[in-house]
Amino acid sequence: MPASVIEVENLGKQYLISHRSSIGGTTLREELTESVKDWGRRLLSPRAQRSRSSLEAFWALKDVSFRVEQGEVVGIIGRNGAGKSTLLKILSRITEPTTGRIVLRGRLSSLLEVGTGFHPELTGRENIFLNGAILGMTRAEIRRRFDEIVSFAEIDRFLDTPVKRYSSGMYVRLAFAVAAHLQPDILVIDEVLAVGDAAFQKKCLARMDDVARHGKTVLMISHNMLSIESLCKRVIWLQAGQIREAGPASVVVGQYLQTASSALSERTWPDPAIAPGNDEVRLHKARVRPAGDAADNTVSVSRAFVMEFEFWNLRPNACLYVNLQLYSPHGLLIFESAPVHATQWLGRPFPVGLFRFTCHVPANLLNNGVHSATFVLVRDENVILHREVDILVFDIEDSNEYRGGWLGPWDGAVRPILGWDTELVEPRIERTRTDAPGGDSTA
Repeated sequence: MPASVIEVENLGKQYLISHRSSIGGTTLREELTESVKDWGRRLLSPRAQRSRSSLEAFWALKDVSFRVEQGEVVGIIGRNGAGKSTLLKILSRITEPTTGRIVLRGRLSSLLEVGTGFHPELTGRENIFLNGAILGMTRAEIRRRFDEIVSFAEIDRFLDTPVKRYSSGMYVRLAFAVAAHLQPDILVIDEVLAVGDAAFQKKCLARMDDVARHGKTVLMISHNMLSIESLCKRVIWLQAGQIREAGPASVVVGQYLQTASSALSERTWPDPAIAPGNDEVRLHKARVRPAGDAADNTVSVSRAFVMEFEFWNLRPNACLYVNLQLYSPHGLLIFESAPVHATQWLGRPFPVGLFRFTCHVPANLLNNGVHSATFVLVRDENVILHREVDILVFDIEDSNEYRGGWLGPWDGAVRPILGWDTELVEPRIERTRTDAPGGDSTA
């Protein structure tokens, strides 16, 4: 029986969250002034409470226990804020747990964020040797893998350039190449591969599969359920910092997709002081519903529907833009859309107030299954003010219309009704007849 290379027992991570009593945004000067006042109050009276904030204990992880055997590829899934990245950071020794313990048997290499473990002032070449040394490898061991790392990362021309001048794509390529080629016993990968292009992601997935086939252990976080199901035999589903389910990948992913739309087809944040956003924009409401005056709120393949997004603009004369990304049940980006034809507000300054943007999706475009939407608020065409991932998660129900008698599953991210022509090209087909063995053939 393979040895357990990762043992996690009753793991917990607690953070203290500060809740401000002030509703409006504050300047740096105000923050510094208040900090000095709080310091003075605590100096004069150690038991004095902070005037503008209260602390709440928040458990990012609680009572998490599992084991990973040598050579396993385990996926970790869950909604944003479920505790996935916190778990990997604890396993990578970036942060310490509040409770419980972990046991790692072997050398662990992690890729959690773009540029983690890189020194921006050092060149790509120097960072390869630096990361290898951090992993405990000798200079000779790193040299043996050096050419393979550079070839995989495709950064030959920029090898002696400081990595602070790298694009995010170059950063990811080099970071993954280093993490995956320096012979780790355990490879830990967060969602950073979403930054790379499609060709590079495919190459990374192939490399991870190769690492696993050579008896190494892989833990990976991804919102792409296709990657999870194709690479992982076992999946751990985290919800609210605890393990909701763990088991075979196909079973757990199926349960996750079925329950993901439980209460996220309509969301409201009534108080702008605590709604998602910042001192420029705050979200108010998001919902998906059938188009028109439908008798029920069922969204199906054969019905047009709308996605509505409301937000407060808090800054006078802001030049705002919105962007919508819709993802398939397996986490693939189906389309990205923006109101580029809504000329009433396009390019105009926005006054302070509550705005609603509505996206109209035609019938017979998308396939059935649980879909998710990401909403992005942008200022001045290129400054991202706020990005709300999974702002809506909703189920598009199947429909028996336009199936042509087919009752089985309909594959694909989209299911459009396309124009088809059927015609008889020739009224009869001339066949070549072959007589008995040894005989002649005639037409």
